[in-house]
Amino acid sequence: MTPAVRSSLALVVFLALTFLAAGSGARFMPGEWYAALAKPSWNPPAWVFAPVWTFLYICMAVAAWLVWRRKGLLEGAVPLSLWAVQLGLNSVWTWFFFGMHNPGLAFADILLLWLAILSTLILFWRVTRAAGALFLPYILWVSFAAILNFALWRMNTP
Repeated sequence: MTPAVRSSLALVVFLALTFLAAGSGARFMPGEWYAALAKPSWNPPAWVFAPVWTFLYICMAVAAWLVWRRKGLLEGAVPLSLWAVQLGLNSVWTWFFFGMHNPGLAFADILLLWLAILSTLILFWRVTRAAGALFLPYILWVSFAAILNFALWRMNTP
């Protein structure tokens, strides 16, 4: 297998892993429960979330691929493992929030997710600035999402 084919296959694997995690979260749709929640005036319209998350998942996959290209799996084990941790935390947030209807638990998860994203961003940046930079929109969006999650939790807790 040529290096170009191997690299292309690795990118496909990182994209597949990322969208597999995204797909597990997609099993829990907002539905009637979410529609009935009190929301802040700055809550984005529903149509915003799919394109934003699609862009962010592509960025996550490409960032991990860039780290893999630079370090490989063994030498890149720590940053790539942290990438997998943040992906898992990202995936379970949807289950906590939309599946279990538990904004409090989802907020605890998103705080851990934010720390994992920041740690991944820092480690990726140290390997290649491009990979770290690809995590900047993600941490900004999750920062906003954490504030929104907190507002929804507080506004809907008796």
